[in-house]
Amino acid sequence: MGGVSSVTAATVPSIRVSEIFGPTIQGEGVLIGQPTVFVRTGGCDYRCAWCDSLHAVESRFREDWQPMRVEEIWQQVDALSKGRPLMVSLSGGNPAIQPLGPLIDHGHARGYRFALETQGSVAKPWFTDLDVLVLSPKPPSSGMAFDPQSLQSCLVMAGTGPRIVLKFVVFDDVDFAFARSVSALCPGLPVYLQPGNHTPPPPEADDAVIDMDGIMERMHWLVDRVVAEGWFEAVVLPQLHVLLWGNRRGV
Repeated sequence: MGGVSSVTAATVPSIRVSEIFGPTIQGEGVLIGQPTVFVRTGGCDYRCAWCDSLHAVESRFREDWQPMRVEEIWQQVDALSKGRPLMVSLSGGNPAIQPLGPLIDHGHARGYRFALETQGSVAKPWFTDLDVLVLSPKPPSSGMAFDPQSLQSCLVMAGTGPRIVLKFVVFDDVDFAFARSVSALCPGLPVYLQPGNHTPPPPEADDAVIDMDGIMERMHWLVDRVVAEGWFEAVVLPQLHVLLWGNRRGV
């Protein structure tokens, strides 16, 4: 892999960026607790009922999304990490709709690693260049339809390149059953479950008022449900960043 050359840089499409921040810890899933710089892209093909990142999803915020070249993004990543290679998390919205392949190549050439989380609705050839691919199909509580063929396409595109895991947000029994059924379609993939957060704040809010009692009740329920069903392959984790900072942006 190599960085984007000066000859080809002008032909590389720009990436719509909602925000770049960190280093902070990854708050959930397989990389929970790991120091990370986040590149959050703008735009999404979903509109989940409980989305906590509307500022990176809804078109009314698109004027805030900056079209950035790889070099511009990397200047910020390098400054935030002080030039020390670490994990870069590509999030959104749905980052899979952005042309992120050149950015991944650019960072790999400098010793950085890349994790991407997507709902599995859009497959891209550059998935194979990721270090970690988190596929997070959205459950019925999201109001979105699940397409198993799209998820399979993501797995085919990723091949044996990245470490691939499944992650599910779970609010209720229906979501839990969904997680079990989808994981059965992908035998052998590690599964991470987390209780959902029902109360996202307005996107312009600096801080978040969250339903902490509700989150903890769902966490207890989810642990009990996993144990009762003997689903011992699943890992149950909280959204650590929500417990620490609510839904505040940039952490």
